[in-house]
Amino acid sequence: MPTATDRQFVSQLGHNDQIHQVFLASDKQLRPNRNGNLYLQVDLSDRSGSINTRMWNASEDDYKAFENGDYVFVEGATQLFQGNMQLIANRIRRARPDEVDEADFTTLQAGDVEKMRARLVEILGGIKTAPLARLVNAFVGDESFMEKFCRAPAGMKNHHAYRGGLLEHVVSLCELVLVVAPRYPQLDGDKLLVGAFLHDAAKVDELTYERDIAYSDEGQLLGHMVMGVTLIDDKVREAVRKDGLPMPERIITEVKHMIVAHHGEYAYGSPKLPMTLEAIALHLLDNLDAKIASFSQLMNDCPNVDSPWTQYFQQIGRKLFKGDATS
Repeated sequence: MPTATDRQFVSQLGHNDQIHQVFLASDKQLRPNRNGNLYLQVDLSDRSGSINTRMWNASEDDYKAFENGDYVFVEGATQLFQGNMQLIANRIRRARPDEVDEADFTTLQAGDVEKMRARLVEILGGIKTAPLARLVNAFVGDESFMEKFCRAPAGMKNHHAYRGGLLEHVVSLCELVLVVAPRYPQLDGDKLLVGAFLHDAAKVDELTYERDIAYSDEGQLLGHMVMGVTLIDDKVREAVRKDGLPMPERIITEVKHMIVAHHGEYAYGSPKLPMTLEAIALHLLDNLDAKIASFSQLMNDCPNVDSPWTQYFQQIGRKLFKGDATS
């Protein structure tokens, strides 16, 4: 069996590499091909990314041999197909505990997460608007919420799709707010910071992320924007119950509006278009951070290591320029 030093991460895989190592399994499906024969399709991942995998001539036993979220030992070979790397597996089985190195599947280390959490608390501590500070403190003071917030991914696949990704995305977005808001005096910087902190907060319950990333039943039925409004109502009640002071309805309504409008378009799931300056700014900054992260990941995962260009990505309708491959 290969040692830990022999491991090839997903981002390092090239055409026709022979594979004998452990991955994290998710989204497994047993499908018929055009001839009616069954094949197993599954996403295999490590800390560097994921690779679509197929096992031809699979059976029900092959499908039942492991579950989503299991570490699996895989034997097979990679191949470049229509510009994308895929893995053709000959065998997939549950991995033994002694075959698994958890560090191979952890994108962010514990120390990184602690530093980002401390930075987030520091930034939010600068909010001067009293009602907004009370709302933020209701969230930050809830250790159960914060523990989930620091573990949750920011998405399934598109950006920051790993444990701790939500925290990383939110800290990055808050840093953007600190740079951008002072340049536009008409923006309420405190309100925008709260929007940056809470726009995806309900992803702590929209997604499940103990091993593989998936939607919870509530997340599938409602989504994080609807769930986020309920979460804010809960924390407003907590804040009022704690200090006995009323919470201005207008400012809470505007925070809720930032949450339901932050995707920016009806086609992307927002029930409302951004109608305040802060909501407009949040949508644009959120989109900037998400796009930089997702496009960077596409470049990093590209199998064209000797070319300054990536392959054509159907999902974004273009190739991406990586720069001089020899520099």
